[in-house]
Amino acid sequence: MEAAGKKEPVLKVQNLGIQFGGLKAVDSFNMEIGESELVGLIGPNGAGKTTVFNLITGVYKPTEGSFYLNGQRMNGKKTHQIVDAGIARTFQNIRLFKKMSVIDNVKSAMESKLSYGLFHAVFRTPVYWKEEKALTERAKELLKIVHLSGMEDYEAGNLPYGQQRRLEIARALATDMKLLLLDEPAAGMNPTETEELLEIIHFIRNEFKISVLLIEHDMSLVMKICERILVLDFGTTIAIGTPEEIANDTRVIEAYLGKEDEEVEADAKSE
Repeated sequence: MEAAGKKEPVLKVQNLGIQFGGLKAVDSFNMEIGESELVGLIGPNGAGKTTVFNLITGVYKPTEGSFYLNGQRMNGKKTHQIVDAGIARTFQNIRLFKKMSVIDNVKSAMESKLSYGLFHAVFRTPVYWKEEKALTERAKELLKIVHLSGMEDYEAGNLPYGQQRRLEIARALATDMKLLLLDEPAAGMNPTETEELLEIIHFIRNEFKISVLLIEHDMSLVMKICERILVLDFGTTIAIGTPEEIANDTRVIEAYLGKEDEEVEADAKSE
């Protein structure tokens, strides 16, 4: 039971793991994220970061462990059920409806909240128009937050790369999530776009009081924005701490630079 006066964490992950054949992609992963907390998940390529996201969003079924959203067990739930419960994500590779308009991409994430039935949709009744108007207004509000006002009718696939990234975030916000998972949101962005993204993430966290779990290879962004950082290597957690603690952790430095050190040693031996 929850102790008196102590809030249940938004996300609680206990000994989560998955095995593909004989390979443990993630092993005994543990994490807690509090309300409005911004946490980074980092590690070398192949460390298991996106696999963790896939486990938490129901893309993969864990072979061990469990995870909870505000105390509600999520194991065994399908992806759409997890989204409805309050977990939304973006992807490494942008997954927009490229031929749809910008605003329709956002509205598509809110369709499950519509209450009108087939009759109202077919005959365009006042009930239909009332809900559609509310949906459109909400979508415009979210597009304004990610600096895409005035682009509602653009085809999503024609937006520049950085704007497509921001559109993905707006679509995730449309689900009214409690926890937002961002998978390398700054990938492919220039420094100006990255700085703008950082401001948007801060605003979203503060305005909507949501928690954010961020995978990112841009260490300057991670160190600026995250309050806590968890480091994975070969599917195992090797460090948890503040940005300053992580930057000075020898295990983390070895995980990122170990391969280079080995190459240097091999070169020295060959001379």
